[in-house]
This record gives sequence, C-alpha cells and structure tokens, in this order.
Amino acid sequence: MVLAQLLAAGASAAAEDEAAPTIAPEAGPDPYALIAAAIDLNRGLTSYVEMAMLVHRPEWERRSALVGWTRGRTDALIRFTAPARDAGNATLRDGEKMWTFTPKLNRVVRLPFSLMSQSWAGSDFSYSDLSRTDDVLNYYDLEIAEVSEDGDGRAVYRIDARPHDDAPVVWGKEEWVLRDDYIILSQTFYDQDMIALKRLETLEIKNLGGRLLAARMRMSKLDEADHYTEMEYMEAEFDLTLPDSVFTTFNLQSGARGG
Repeated sequence: MVLAQLLAAGASAAAEDEAAPTIAPEAGPDPYALIAAAIDLNRGLTSYVEMAMLVHRPEWERRSALVGWTRGRTDALIRFTAPARDAGNATLRDGEKMWTFTPKLNRVVRLPFSLMSQSWAGSDFSYSDLSRTDDVLNYYDLEIAEVSEDGDGRAVYRIDARPHDDAPVVWGKEEWVLRDDYIILSQTFYDQDMIALKRLETLEIKNLGGRLLAARMRMSKLDEADHYTEMEYMEAEFDLTLPDSVFTTFNLQSGARGG
C-alpha cells in the first residue's frame, strides 16, 4: 500500500540499536525475496485501508483522514476524506502512470516524471514514494549488508539497495531494515553523494486485517529538524474483490466506486 508502505512498538531505529551481535551476511536469505515479501505483506492481492496522516512542522501540525485501495504491486487509489477542505482530493497509480484529482478544479492531471519528486499533499512523502512500490525490485541491486537479532530473537536484515546505472530513480542508495517476519523497520534514502536525506521508520506494529503490520510510520527530513509526516493505519482489509473500475481515471474523478 502506499504508503504503499505507507508503511513497532519500540521498533525502528531503537530496535536496531538494541540488536544483538552481528551474524555473517552470507547466512541471510535472498534480499529480493525478503523485500518482495515485505511489499506483499502490506498489500496482499488487494487491500482497503483507512488511514490518518499527521504533517508536523516546528510551528504547526495538520491532520488528515484518507482511504486507499491497492491491487497487486502497481495499482493504488488514495482519497482524502477529511478535513472538509481536502475531502475528495485523490491520487491514482495505474501501472507506471500516476494521476491526481482536485475537486475544486474538477480536473484530472497526469503527472510527468519531472514532478514525481515533489511533495505529495504537502507532506514529507513525494509522489515518487507513492508510485515506486516495486521499483526497488526492478531497478536496484540488492545486497544483505548485515544480519543481527533483536531482543526477541528475531533476525533483522539490513539491505543495501543501489540503483542500476540507467535506473529512472532519484536516489543514490536506499537502506532497508526489516525483520524475518517481513515487517519493515526503517528505510533510509541517500542522495548521489551518499548523504542520508530522509528516513521512513516504523513506530508501531499491530494486527490489522488478520496480519501483523507496521501500523504507524514516520517519514522524517534528516536535513530539517522537526519536519516529519506520520501515517497510521486505522483499519485494513486484504484480498477482497475489487472491480477493475476502481483503478480508473473516471473513478478517480467521480468517486463512484472505491470511495
């Protein structure tokens, strides 16, 4: 899902700091299989979620409510339901294409690649973050850099993801940290100079829709103090029947099905 990972009680960076002695990286499984399983855990074959979003700045905070639908690793529809001024604003990903809709303008806009790095809905997530659920599997070389154990004896994998030379991505490297049950603990994004610019961390894990998930996640700007966005999943359903019409520009604009 968005947030797609959109995205542990006491986990994240703190869990890494408390990790037990390092195990040889070669003892770990296939990093592609690990990340694929983590993506699929959050999305299922299909999914429906209800979410709360908090955008925090040193001087103010803004809270929103959203609903979202996903299908496979590439199709997603996210729609704001509150506050009233944002209700109806929506974003659609259909394969490699992405559109937005704003009720005030009553207009569907196809997003070009040049705008994908811009902020989504004024948050610390970019449009690229929403669209790139499986890009890490398609455009990156993955390597298990470290295997450790957390306090409960679970294996914790740190995976370095470096883009192919011709990859259509903006990052110089990503670093994923996930448990052996496929819960993503953190994801750090580096620029071309290998400077960490932002980090997605799991703050809470709970059971939703019959599976254990990263239920509250925070995306932080590492070069701007006290700038972050939290996404929290309030409700989730998986592997439900969704008609093809959900993931269309008509539905994006009309909201006739799927919100």
